[in-house]
Amino acid sequence: MLTGLGASLPLSGCDGPRFKSGPTASATPEALSERPVVSSPAFAATAHVAGLGTQGGESTTASQNAADATKVEVKEQAMGTTLHFIAYGSTEPEKEATRAAFARAVGEMKRLESILSEWQEHSEVGQLNRHAGEWVAVGPETLEVVKRGIAAGRFSEGSFDITFQPLSAVWKFGSAQDAVPSLPRKGDVEKLRRLVDYRKVELDESQKRVRIGKQQQLGLGGIAKGYILDHAVKVLRDSGLHAFLAQAGGDLYGSGTKPGGSPWVSGVQDPRGPQGEFFASIELTDRAFSTAGDYARSYVLGGRRYHHILDPQTGFPATACRSVTIWAADATTADAVDDAVFILGPEKGLKLVESLEGVGAVIVDSRNQVFISERLRGKVKVLKPPTDGI
Repeated sequence: MLTGLGASLPLSGCDGPRFKSGPTASATPEALSERPVVSSPAFAATAHVAGLGTQGGESTTASQNAADATKVEVKEQAMGTTLHFIAYGSTEPEKEATRAAFARAVGEMKRLESILSEWQEHSEVGQLNRHAGEWVAVGPETLEVVKRGIAAGRFSEGSFDITFQPLSAVWKFGSAQDAVPSLPRKGDVEKLRRLVDYRKVELDESQKRVRIGKQQQLGLGGIAKGYILDHAVKVLRDSGLHAFLAQAGGDLYGSGTKPGGSPWVSGVQDPRGPQGEFFASIELTDRAFSTAGDYARSYVLGGRRYHHILDPQTGFPATACRSVTIWAADATTADAVDDAVFILGPEKGLKLVESLEGVGAVIVDSRNQVFISERLRGKVKVLKPPTDGI
């Protein structure tokens, strides 16, 4: 039986910091729900979806019979991860139109990456970091993501902080990881942690400019990937595609339904299991899904796991959870909230989730207990206990 808010289902057995940030999941829910825009849980496309010209699983004459539909699938690389799109079509013109829509979505995602990535020196975020303490003119996308990042910092009481980037100088994970990992000195971590404070970021919306504090560094990875995925979804819908799956690493959006009208179903990665092994599944119909996990970009030293999701209060990897999967109406919200809940832990994290309209969570905590929020009752199926381990 699935458990609700604050109750656990004990199941024996929950990236330097990444573009999908470390700390890795608006002052109000309304601020988060505005749209324009892990460790990577592989998404399990468990059934078909109709392609171009379909709406909510209702087929055109050419695709009324689901057996006529064939898969249209595209994979690309961007944002340091794999982009994956799936839809179904019945005719060659329909499938070609679907491929063209996917190509436009990928182009938009790469355009936004070139603006929002902290790792690209000439991006707008790169320019903000090079000119810390000065006002820098930015475009509407950067302004919006920074605004929503500040709002996420407020609603999470600072657990989510877009100014974490200085800590990447001492914490190295993923492709930046040293051949023989070692822990940074506490004094070095503390010195850099003092620079982490989203409240020092200033917005001038009328002049379309942003100023971060002196010596601060901005990292939008904890929210930008979701924002970019939301833009891709908009491109696909504007192209006439209404039933599809779109994924960017651990961020996923399921639009419409399968041909028979049932929801898409995705797997939730087992945090201590092999890649692609799921301990639960979750339904997605016009909903986003984002996972923050401690398993993909991490190392173990002295019997303890260190990973890329950093707690702004300590400057060290958060310890309350192994993974957090957030279900929400848009990927931007899901992307920011998963990190905040991961850092807050199940008790405070579930309270936050229930306070946000239309948001649900599946949490595996540090003791390997599973928590499922009220809104996901009946939408999540626990397949097995998560694997235990360090």
